[in-house]
Amino acid sequence: MASSKSIGVIELSSIGIGYQIQDEMLKAASVDLLIARTICSGKYLIVVGGSVSDVQAAIDTGMTAATESIIDSLVLPNVHETVFPALGQSVSLGADHTGALGVIETFSGTSALAAADAAAKAARITLFRIHVAMALGGKGLVLMTGTVADVRAGVEAAADAARQRGLLVSEIVIPRPQKELFQDYL
Repeated sequence: MASSKSIGVIELSSIGIGYQIQDEMLKAASVDLLIARTICSGKYLIVVGGSVSDVQAAIDTGMTAATESIIDSLVLPNVHETVFPALGQSVSLGADHTGALGVIETFSGTSALAAADAAAKAARITLFRIHVAMALGGKGLVLMTGTVADVRAGVEAAADAARQRGLLVSEIVIPRPQKELFQDYL
């Protein structure tokens, strides 16, 4: 995963077609399979990483093979390096953490990844969680922290990315959150 410069995502309405598309994508290009699983609402999510050209080739293959089952798709070239640990749920915050909290909620896991990348590129924030679709009814969730100004800028950029896709549910900035809101991440 450390060598990935790009990620690609396909979100499908069919689990069976998801398995088929996953196989075709992996055969089409030299990509790392980052996530491949069923998600809420009976959908299937595939996230691959690798070079921009390999990821694009894998996504193109998947898109061609599954046109009627596609809910959402995305290629993020040169993805911000903080997206990977947040997606892997491996970010821990310090016990003395006191930053603002930013929350982006989207209608798809795919759009949450686009939002997270936009936030990380727009502001000096710490992405500490990208949650894609499981136990969220198929939605996506991005959590970030930092100074109030940086979190506002990050949330604004993330919301714009999700809004452009027509999939923004909510955008929240909590300037002085209670420490309990970060309890699971300390």
